[in-house]
Amino acid sequence: MKFLLVFDFDHTIIDENSDTWIVKCAPERKLPNGLRNSYQPGHWTEYMGRVFVYLGDNGVKEDEMKRTMTTIPFTAGMVDLLGFIGENKQLFDCIIVSDSNTVFIDWILKAADFHKVFDEVFTNPAAFSSTGYLTVQHFHAHHCAKCPKNLCKRKVLKEFLDKQLDRGVSYTQVVYIGDGGNDLCPVMFLKKNDVAMPRQGYTLEKKISQLAQSLSPVQCSVLVWSSAIDIMSYLKLLIKE
Repeated sequence: MKFLLVFDFDHTIIDENSDTWIVKCAPERKLPNGLRNSYQPGHWTEYMGRVFVYLGDNGVKEDEMKRTMTTIPFTAGMVDLLGFIGENKQLFDCIIVSDSNTVFIDWILKAADFHKVFDEVFTNPAAFSSTGYLTVQHFHAHHCAKCPKNLCKRKVLKEFLDKQLDRGVSYTQVVYIGDGGNDLCPVMFLKKNDVAMPRQGYTLEKKISQLAQSLSPVQCSVLVWSSAIDIMSYLKLLIKE
């Protein structure tokens, strides 16, 4: 009996978008219009690359970024949920699949001492250059037309499950916890016995209910959450069974 928990990060584990939160480090806590308007759909990583150049050009250093990022609040109930998972690691494997970046996620999890809860983090690789600028790269290349250019979460999940099977690990159930439009692709990959947990009022919940209305519902069960306590209640039921 082992369960796989798959978490998105922004607006799921933390109650904000880590990429937009970093703008608090910018002069006057905002970006110039030209930069703000330079985002093109599907090319968020490139846009963030330009944001990090702007911050670097304005003398924003690593320690200031780190201080700012570690003030992001966790979603309601999330601290309790991650604590519960940490106490039951023999039952739960736990991964993050996120369009954030390695530096932000690492800072936030380590500051709250939650990094040990997660077995692996799949996100865009980031690092500070020799000149002190934060740089970010695409997580991988893929051929999925539904997903942003840098990350198809379905591909990540499928490759992780295949790799685990090669190691002799198969899961009783996959529980996918997320909020965004880019979480729909992996949710559609889930099987009948799995569970998708979209955050109430966010894009993923809306997209799943649109699919149900157009009579092409997802295969897995769907349980909506508004506080991570809802997720914890479900997991407690799961391990009682």
